[in-house]
Amino acid sequence: MSFNRRSKNITEGVARAPNRSMYYGMGYTEGDFGKPMIGVANGHSTITPCNSGLQKLADAAVAELKAIGANPQIFGTPTISDGMAMGTEGMKYSLVSREVIADCIETCVGGQWMDGCLAIGGCDKNMPGAMMGLIRANVPGIFVYGGTILPGRYKGEDLNIVSVFEAVGQFSAGKMSEEDFCQIEKRAIPGSGSCGGMYTANTMSSAFEALGLSIPGSSTLANVEDPIVEYTREAARVLYRAVQADLKPRDIVTKKAIENAVAVIMATGGSTNAVLHFLAIAHCAGVDWTIDDFERMRRKIPVLCDLKPSGRNLAIDLHRAGGIPAVMKELLDAGLLNGDCITITGKTVAENLAGLPPLRTDQDVIRPVSRPIYAEGHLAILKGNLSPEGCVAKITGLKNPVITGPARVFDDEQSALAAIMAGKIQAGDVMVLRYLGPKGGPGMPEMLAPTGALIGQGLGESVGLITDGRFSGGTWGMVVGHVAPEAYAGGLIALVQEGDPITIDAHQLLLQLNVDEAEIARRRAAWVRPAPRYTRGVLAKFAKNAASASQGAVLDG
Repeated sequence: MSFNRRSKNITEGVARAPNRSMYYGMGYTEGDFGKPMIGVANGHSTITPCNSGLQKLADAAVAELKAIGANPQIFGTPTISDGMAMGTEGMKYSLVSREVIADCIETCVGGQWMDGCLAIGGCDKNMPGAMMGLIRANVPGIFVYGGTILPGRYKGEDLNIVSVFEAVGQFSAGKMSEEDFCQIEKRAIPGSGSCGGMYTANTMSSAFEALGLSIPGSSTLANVEDPIVEYTREAARVLYRAVQADLKPRDIVTKKAIENAVAVIMATGGSTNAVLHFLAIAHCAGVDWTIDDFERMRRKIPVLCDLKPSGRNLAIDLHRAGGIPAVMKELLDAGLLNGDCITITGKTVAENLAGLPPLRTDQDVIRPVSRPIYAEGHLAILKGNLSPEGCVAKITGLKNPVITGPARVFDDEQSALAAIMAGKIQAGDVMVLRYLGPKGGPGMPEMLAPTGALIGQGLGESVGLITDGRFSGGTWGMVVGHVAPEAYAGGLIALVQEGDPITIDAHQLLLQLNVDEAEIARRRAAWVRPAPRYTRGVLAKFAKNAASASQGAVLDG
């Protein structure tokens, strides 16, 4: 057996003796240099519950790789907890961390000339960061999800991280006692695992299973339950076989495979962040994929899963109902999935799903295609004079996704949240949160604190909110994000003034500032770009190099 990267390079004679000597210092023997050297990109940290349970998975992967004849090389990747950073200046580092993680994996795999890489992640940006790094490195690779969290409980109700943000709004509106508020805060997160609804982490893990770079059935497991360890061992075995076959990420991540991933995102009611991340993933893979492709997919893929934030259930409920394989089988049988796409198992999507039983009738989490929750997908791409490049609206759970109202303008998240908490936002208003895009934020922070407060105050369907920033996967309501061009780049959102009438119309896919062109031209002539908020360090580098949200906010575009 021979391997064509580091293992070959390290045996090329006397010239490589210094390289070999370094490996001997780590306990290698002569026979080890003929084995594949496989990286284990370990996202473990005690920063967040999403990642605090990953070490047992890294240990299982390392042990299995050694047992089957590979040499695992372990290296770390960082994480930022979106849930902990939300509403603070730290949230600006969240999207930046996607790029840092991708750079870490590409750098270590390339610099150490690894034969393959198994990446383990938990929190939101771990997944797209890892996938981008694996695709860039383009050696056989697989993603292992650290697993979802189990729900907290209080007064007979399931809790999750969004319960806390919505409780803030309820408490501030006088709709919740201080005791209940404090108990929800203490009980919402009972242990390790990623946030429990179909929020960004579970959305991306599910999409990666559909994409073909995670093993079937692995994307909705709970971190604290035993099966996740055996799935990790199996992932190590699958990766070893992919190294033998030289099956690489860019062989798998094709346009048809991305269609499969987006089909599952739509069917499960996934996060708006998936639009941004799959634009970036497609860019890394060299796949022709634009923001308009999401609208094309939305029109043909129904929402099948009743999941939070707009539905009732959590990711662990989806797993117990059959998981992503059951969703994919339902889509495949309806002709809505590309069954001929190759996956990391070496089998096609159709072959992976062959023999799966029909959708169970004793569960109400996954609906059949014949009886969907919504006939079309939930992530609508809106355009208009406010967002000619496109923006993203999450339209599930809304009785009528149309509003025209006066603009309430804020140049930062904190003042917007303060206005909501002070009762200054009324039904019919359209909040405009700007200078929060990839360059202006910088880092495109998420607006879960304001949207959670609106929901908690009962204004989720009667107040619109548009932003050039992002939303948490836990957000729902009359919200529109990723407005592009962003305010800092001179987009029309920068010229909106207090009281201007704005229309959000998901039926017509429209985001429109209802001000005449002469007035817009006058304002544009007077507009001056603000000074950058950061001039040194990682945020300054991101602000300088990030592409538009409509292009995935990539740094090498």
